[in-house]
Amino acid sequence: MLYKLVIVDDEPSVLNGLQTYFNWGDYGIELVGVADDGNVGLALINELKPDIVLTDVMMPTMDGIQMSMEIYEKLPDTKIVFISGHDNTAYLKSALKVHAVDYIFKPIVRKELGTVMERVVAALGAEAETRQLTNKMQVKLSQSMPLLREKFLMSVIRDSIKLEAAKEKIEFLELPLQLDSAYIILVILVDDAIQVMGPLSERDKQLTSYAILNIIQELMNETLQGVAFENEPGQFVGILRLDDISNQDDDSTDGVESPETPEQQLLILAEKVRDNLSKWMKLSVTIGVGERVESLMELPQSYMRAKDAAAQKWYLGKNKILTIDSLESDKSGRYRFEIESAERVLSAMRAGDHARLKDELELIYSQLATNRKGGFRYARNVSLQFLLLSSRVLLELNALTEEWELKEVDSCERVLQQETMQDMHNLVYVYLHEVCACVYNKRSRRAGGVIDRIQHLIEERYPENLTVADIAEGVFLSATYVSLLFKQETGETLFEYLTKVRIEKAKELLKDPRYKFYEVCEAVGYLDPSHFSKVFKKMTGFTPSAYREQH
Repeated sequence: MLYKLVIVDDEPSVLNGLQTYFNWGDYGIELVGVADDGNVGLALINELKPDIVLTDVMMPTMDGIQMSMEIYEKLPDTKIVFISGHDNTAYLKSALKVHAVDYIFKPIVRKELGTVMERVVAALGAEAETRQLTNKMQVKLSQSMPLLREKFLMSVIRDSIKLEAAKEKIEFLELPLQLDSAYIILVILVDDAIQVMGPLSERDKQLTSYAILNIIQELMNETLQGVAFENEPGQFVGILRLDDISNQDDDSTDGVESPETPEQQLLILAEKVRDNLSKWMKLSVTIGVGERVESLMELPQSYMRAKDAAAQKWYLGKNKILTIDSLESDKSGRYRFEIESAERVLSAMRAGDHARLKDELELIYSQLATNRKGGFRYARNVSLQFLLLSSRVLLELNALTEEWELKEVDSCERVLQQETMQDMHNLVYVYLHEVCACVYNKRSRRAGGVIDRIQHLIEERYPENLTVADIAEGVFLSATYVSLLFKQETGETLFEYLTKVRIEKAKELLKDPRYKFYEVCEAVGYLDPSHFSKVFKKMTGFTPSAYREQH
């Protein structure tokens, strides 16, 4: 790149010498024009906009001093070097006060001229580097502006901005905020943010956050002045100026009358945000509405109230708009999870009793929900206790496999990710229900083995005068347990099954005419033929003799 030069001097010999005998290109300079007086020179300079002007001080019509003043007004970056005779040094000194960077005495010495031009070119190069650096910094500043705005807005809602610095920063960051306006804050929480955002790549996370923020800001702009930003992953904050709502005309929206109060209009805005995020991004959000404050410095108070309101979704549910009214104090006292409740849940799991387990959990979680303050943290701890109890049950049955251990770890992690009491209740119930099913199947297999042994014993010893005690002794269990287990698993009593086996054997023997009636009676364990006949007819609808005749 060559720097452009214009020479202005009323002496033809000087102009000719400077054009002919000095190699400007050696110094990175291109001579683009010459003039022989100030008026012509000024017009030429305004047209060509040179980087350097080499001009005589003393000229007719317009001298170098007047011309330099005109140049500086329009082209302040142009470097002016004066040419002066030794006899007008005093005039030159006054000229140097008028924006000139250097001077040369006549007659001009080539070496001296070269030295001056080197200094001027070096100054131009340094200024170009400074401008380039400044431009780069301006670009970087422009690119960083969203981050700077976000950082400032975070400090505003966290009570870490000083009043004297706030106004200047608001102007610099071009934010639609004023120190003395009334404000209110919305906190928008993405429901199940860990599950929604967690699987996404970093790029997709940024795109999703940008899209959410864009929807929120556009909807805010339709109603009032304000600004939205992402305060933390999954949490977006809208700072709204209430004075803009109250000053709007009632018939400003297509002839539809606006709500009577700013609060009503805020709720409509919150509903639009929720509904649009659901429609366009398939996201469920919970929105907390803060309280009105009268200045920018009081925003932390509104933010904390909005954040607390949104956090109450743990018992009020997700995808709702929650106001500070939902923060009413808990009047029902605090429920504490007692050991007796744990024992009842443990007993239901040990028995594999799904219905009882469901009832116990519903009772416990309904009581946990009464703990408004700190209740969600407490309920989470109780839920983790339930998972540990389930491991104890599986361990007792020798059923705590590696697969179950992995399930338990996963369920514990998921408990920590839940955002509402109902979701946590559902997760725990589904897991304990699976444990219950495992217990039931395990016990059923064990019971099935016992039933098989009982039935086998009866089928072998039915001719004997068997009692319940005999059967229990044969399978190494108590008489009471054997009776209850057999009835529970088969639907019939031990005596009913024994009778059924005896009659089936009697039917087989009666088909063979070689056996006498009394022999059949004794062979199947009956000592009294009359009693046997009554039982046989009751079971088959025939007397023993009638059955034999038919078969």
